[in-house]
Amino acid sequence: MSSRTRSRARTAKVPAGATTVRIPRQRGRRSAQPFIVVVPERPSLTARFAGFLGELLWDHRRALAPLGVALAAFPVTALLHVLAWWSGLLLAPLAAGPLGWLLITQRRRPAADRGVLGWRIGLTLLATATTAWLALAAAFGPLAGPLELLWLLTLITAQTAWLVIRRTH
Repeated sequence: MSSRTRSRARTAKVPAGATTVRIPRQRGRRSAQPFIVVVPERPSLTARFAGFLGELLWDHRRALAPLGVALAAFPVTALLHVLAWWSGLLLAPLAAGPLGWLLITQRRRPAADRGVLGWRIGLTLLATATTAWLALAAAFGPLAGPLELLWLLTLITAQTAWLVIRRTH
């Protein structure tokens, strides 16, 4: 009896609750063992929850844009602080940029409505606080003193304003 006609004992152990798919030996590979693929029947509760959470975040990714930017800014400023603390000195003049934007915008296109002026002032204050936090966090570290509270308050304000603007326009 040749090795091609002789049946071999299959002693591969399969975990409980799994389905096996056996792929027969390929031609030309006489000494190689057959491939056995183990496929779980049902995903675990952790995998289901991770999939649900990932799908939820993906579906609402535009609504959560300020959160993503804030979460990315935190480690970036920490890295800037560790590698080059003096980068905060370079970023400090950026805090005056939003005020310049407000002045130029008001001169070129004056706000006819008080609501428009209020939104412009609010946006300027938020952008000024954000750039000031960026400069201070790069200079002193994002967890120094009240900077973590300023980060949280700026994040809450930006997220709220983002959601309000997205609903009204």
